[in-house]
Amino acid sequence: MKYLLFILSLVFFSCNSNSEYPPAENAFDAGREFIQSYLKGDFKKANFYMLQDAENIAILKKVAAIYKTKPEEIKNQYRTASMNINSIEDISPTETIINYANSYDNVAHKVKVIFANGKWLVDLKYTLNGNL
Repeated sequence: MKYLLFILSLVFFSCNSNSEYPPAENAFDAGREFIQSYLKGDFKKANFYMLQDAENIAILKKVAAIYKTKPEEIKNQYRTASMNINSIEDISPTETIINYANSYDNVAHKVKVIFANGKWLVDLKYTLNGNL
């Protein structure tokens, strides 16, 4: 009986693997978590903070593939880069644009964060096909 309970608890916890990341409390948290995960190459975590639709999933896959081809030295530069917020613009109560740069390439980028399905999530379609 103890063995069966152990197996059932393993199955339950493995099915709830997405709970390893806390949901974003606001647009800034969602954007920050997504951007920092992207810079570190943690695309599983970035995916958690992203709006789940076919176009966004395809963009993230493309971005991840490009990231993985970069030389290790450049990936290390991105991993250690800090995120610098240029501006935060609330388009509506459910849409926010975060304009940011990272300390490695210092190029301005934008992400759109929306409130959908009761969660704050990044919508990559706004980033012009993943030009993060």
